Amino acid sequence: MTLTAHRVQGLGNDEVAADWPPISDADIDWLRTGYPQLQGTCRVAWHSPRPLSAAALIDSCRGQVFVKRHHRNVRTAAVLREEHHFIEHLASAGVPVVQVLRDRRGDTAVEHGEWSYELQALGAGEDVYRDVPSWTPPTDLQHAWDAGRMLALLHRAAADYRAPQRSTHMLVARDDLIRAADPIALLKQQIAGRPGLASYLSGKPWEEDLRRCVLPWHTGLAQRLQAEPRLWAHNDWHVSNLLWSRHGDAMKVATVLDFGLASPTSALFDLATAMERNAVAWLEMGGSAEVARVDVALALLDGYRSVLHVPAQRMQLLADMLPLVHLDFALSEIDYFQGVTGSTANADVAYHTFLLGHAEWFNSADGRRLADALRTA
Repeated sequence: MTLTAHRVQGLGNDEVAADWPPISDADIDWLRTGYPQLQGTCRVAWHSPRPLSAAALIDSCRGQVFVKRHHRNVRTAAVLREEHHFIEHLASAGVPVVQVLRDRRGDTAVEHGEWSYELQALGAGEDVYRDVPSWTPPTDLQHAWDAGRMLALLHRAAADYRAPQRSTHMLVARDDLIRAADPIALLKQQIAGRPGLASYLSGKPWEEDLRRCVLPWHTGLAQRLQAEPRLWAHNDWHVSNLLWSRHGDAMKVATVLDFGLASPTSALFDLATAMERNAVAWLEMGGSAEVARVDVALALLDGYRSVLHVPAQRMQLLADMLPLVHLDFALSEIDYFQGVTGSTANADVAYHTFLLGHAEWFNSADGRRLADALRTA
């Protein structure tokens, strides 16, 4: 792994050296051969601090372009196209999504050496949360309300989209395990094709850990989820993945970004994930600040229900899903850190703090308060 002076957001809300080298002049020079949007003199205007890939805003004679580069062990061009097809469907239905750019051959994702690249046009709106760590609650309840409204609009637009399950587990949010009658049996089947995850779990009492910390929340859930229809969803709905514009005194969502975790899950799974991402200040755990932001959860829910009805029975299911929506993605992070970046220390954080710790938190007074507020709502 190449370490550079470039700094990114670490798992402990700290600043750490990047696993991936930043977008370079060499990257831009190669991309210029295929993308007409990068003609003329180009320079890097900003490097993203997000840690799982390298991304930058590039100034060109045709305006700014967003370039994102992935290691091919994380995203091949074919895997990126799965996200791009979904984005294009949403755009055709009127959802204000980011525009994925095509090269001279008409392709939306390209490969060069060990890297895969995607380019996007600069989205409309202001990146209000650009410098805010991931999973930080929104600063304004109006932001939460409009994020909920836009999520419902996305779900309505996605209702007629049909595509297979993602071809990778790597850094994708899925609901396979929580839909399974026996999550441990399904995970054992998956491990054979996920060497990083297999390496990390080998020798650990992971079955015991899951039965103790996570699976008590799963009792009776799989049967209830049988009636929940599959829906391609964003699965990483956080205010930092949205651009904003001012309308009078209010800020409204102008562009939806970052579909890297998208997959066919369900509308309820996506809404529960949005609750977990926005209404729990995970990075404040252990401090004196309030962790559960019930006001944010209810504002997001009110915005969502201004577009789509959520009956009482599904609200109960949503609250019961909350401690488990992170399950598949937490395991994918372990797979990534152990198998791709080779960081067992980061895999430990994903296992103990994320996979087990997030589920255990819902046993706390704060966690119960959030779930009960949603059940009441």
